[in-house]
Amino acid sequence: MRTLSRMLVRSFLPVFLASLFLFVMILQLVDLFSNLVKFLNYETTPLQILQVMALFTPKCVSYSLPIALLFSVAYVLGSMYTNNELIAIFGSGISLYRLVLPFIAIGMILSVGDFFFENNMVIQTLKAKNDLTRVLLRQKVSLSNSDITIISNGNEVIYHVDYYNDQSRTLSGVEIVERNSDGKFISRVNASTAKWQNGKWVFSDCERYYWTPDGSSLTNGYYSMYTQDNLNEPPDTFRRSAAKVEEMKASDAKKHIENLERTGLPFASELTEYYQRFAYAATPLIIVIISVSFGGFFKKNILLMSLLASLVTAVIYYVAQMMTVLFAKLGYMSPFAGAWLPSLIFAVIAIISIRFIRT
Repeated sequence: MRTLSRMLVRSFLPVFLASLFLFVMILQLVDLFSNLVKFLNYETTPLQILQVMALFTPKCVSYSLPIALLFSVAYVLGSMYTNNELIAIFGSGISLYRLVLPFIAIGMILSVGDFFFENNMVIQTLKAKNDLTRVLLRQKVSLSNSDITIISNGNEVIYHVDYYNDQSRTLSGVEIVERNSDGKFISRVNASTAKWQNGKWVFSDCERYYWTPDGSSLTNGYYSMYTQDNLNEPPDTFRRSAAKVEEMKASDAKKHIENLERTGLPFASELTEYYQRFAYAATPLIIVIISVSFGGFFKKNILLMSLLASLVTAVIYYVAQMMTVLFAKLGYMSPFAGAWLPSLIFAVIAIISIRFIRT
């Protein structure tokens, strides 16, 4: 049986590596041609374009891995079916389920390896690629933001800001509600502008509403300049979020999401992408199971039919994933369901289909 397993792996590896290279080149060319006119307009050198492509290669490998795996396993098993090589194998008492165990093991190894590859290499190179592309295309990212609501100091201070200017680090149209640990109102501050100075916000043209010392009624006061030590939420919190979860390690992404949740900012989109990273890592194992069933479907034109089935399956999977992720970001389903639903559906399809293949 070990000899048979080694034969399967030797047949699989060349096909897998060749198909992986093919799909990586397709993705590279699609990305290149989508930006080629812009590169030429800004007189980007061929060496700089090659540098962008090199940085994009790990992400292309991550995208291409499931498709290449699906094609190569389906092609190898389909060839064995067509050439009647499995007659001797089945005649010797070896079931198909036992035969494909090496492929299952490869799928499990690639699933685990793909997560660490994505977390420790793909993320850094993708960020570097995006940064370099922005530099070459003269693209500037503005961190100024508008219509912001922030919860600070353990839910005791709530900021609402019409506009945050990142260059001057100022706020415009500021409303702040201060409350105690029980949620009871303490004061409200309305200010036309605020400037970050010495680790806290200094407000201009400010009106403050607060309880009288005996707590019997509300009063107000007008100030040309006003500040409090507890109004110290850092300016970075008010910035437009330029950080992308796809460019963060899993640990950093988790901290980023926790910070968004702490400050009351929307985080469903980021949480969905965080869960999606784990769901995507399970794809190679699911793909192997599906490809085993594909291997028995085609008796002629194995190369063409395996390639076509791989591309169609990949398109359906990625479209389904895009739709569920979009629904999760819009709030129509939970982030966990949006990230994991396509993987679970395809896992069920794989388990059902493998029960009907020839053995």
